[in-house]
Amino acid sequence: MSRIGKLPVEIPAGVNVELDGSSVNVNGTKGSLDFTFSPLVEIKKEENQIVVTRSSDEVNVRALHGTTRAVINNMVIGVTKGFSKVLEIQGVGYKAEMNGEDLVINVGYSHPVNFPAPDGITFDVTEKNRIITISGIDKALVGQVAAIIRKIRPPEPYKGKGIRYQGERVRRKAGKTAAAA
Repeated sequence: MSRIGKLPVEIPAGVNVELDGSSVNVNGTKGSLDFTFSPLVEIKKEENQIVVTRSSDEVNVRALHGTTRAVINNMVIGVTKGFSKVLEIQGVGYKAEMNGEDLVINVGYSHPVNFPAPDGITFDVTEKNRIITISGIDKALVGQVAAIIRKIRPPEPYKGKGIRYQGERVRRKAGKTAAAA
């Protein structure tokens, strides 16, 4: 039995969960999310919690059990608190700024990179245009947008310049002069 899958998902006050077969719709103060799950797992609403059970002990059904419960839990957390990822920009002359809803990033290319905000995502640039906060209610979408922005200029191993997650450690390499000495 999945340790994650067997835990019930608590529904806080102010959150409305609607089940329609294998489709789940979660409404809260920050917005609404819906997702359609595999029919191999059964989703039931009991009082103020959601319980996920599986139909058999096959490997793929066991994998879906914990994943389904985790996605439903992330949906409930997303519509109540929301999710955010923080990116840091390091490098001389590297910066980010807002242009309306769009994010404009200058990271050493001959042109600024314009990144439009997808639906449900908001950007915030602070601290001398070096910290980017990506916020939204869908955890997967927030993580995907953060990964795409990081991919514009990933941190390089020699000087550490580039875009990185907050708290990310970049393995540094010694340059040519250190190898020759």
